[in-house]
Amino acid sequence: MSREDGSSGELTEPGHHVVIDGRRWRATDPSIPPVLRDKLVSALMAARRAVRTDETARPAVHDAKVALGERGEPWWEPTTPEGRVDRLQRAARALLRHRGEDGAVTVEDLATLSPGAGIELSDAENAVAHLTGKPDATAVRQADLDNENP
Repeated sequence: MSREDGSSGELTEPGHHVVIDGRRWRATDPSIPPVLRDKLVSALMAARRAVRTDETARPAVHDAKVALGERGEPWWEPTTPEGRVDRLQRAARALLRHRGEDGAVTVEDLATLSPGAGIELSDAENAVAHLTGKPDATAVRQADLDNENP
């Protein structure tokens, strides 16, 4: 089975993993909308480049990989509410790091992350509320994360 996104490697049946140079890696969640997937991949690649000169950038790589479904709870299995909120929080962090100081991630942005993993609007609302510390927040900004205690 070949990869639809044009990247190297072969997908295993039923598409949960990709084999590159004989090693099996978890595949990106195929239910992520292409525009959002491209933004998360861009954030991942920027984080990987940053690790070359700054070891403290490793959490940014992890956040992007969890957001893409490559780490954390498997996207093809039933997920827990905690796992979904964790994935959304990591997606928000990855996107905000990539967007910079003036960027924001809305509840609606996060709710579209992965319908195949059962992510719902309420999960996105919970993730934003946790990151901002405000139960009625509709978006998270970099300043909210700067005050966060991970």
